[in-house]
Amino acid sequence: MRELLSCKIHKATVTQADISYIGSITIDSDLLEKIDLWPGQKVLVVSNTSGARLETYVLKGQSGSGEICVNGAAAHLIKEGEEVIIIGFEFSENPILEPKCILVDEQNKFVRYL
Repeated sequence: MRELLSCKIHKATVTQADISYIGSITIDSDLLEKIDLWPGQKVLVVSNTSGARLETYVLKGQSGSGEICVNGAAAHLIKEGEEVIIIGFEFSENPILEPKCILVDEQNKFVRYL
């Protein structure tokens, strides 16, 4: 069994970085549904702006809000306004896993599947 790419939100903009929150990344629930990412699922967050990379888990944000909030200690590494890629993985024995990858605009609204 191997860990493979299952989903990705490409070119999202961090709308808030909250150091005082106890960790995680909050993501608009509309985006979670588009790529089948679950609350509590581990993700890799990569900043296209600073190059920072971190692992955390997902919290469900308000539908239609465009919210991408980096919480807790991660907010020291990735700040509000940075462009990020949010990547989910899953374990699979099937080497032909079809990942759900989306592109979003500057307001974190769905543009198209990649």
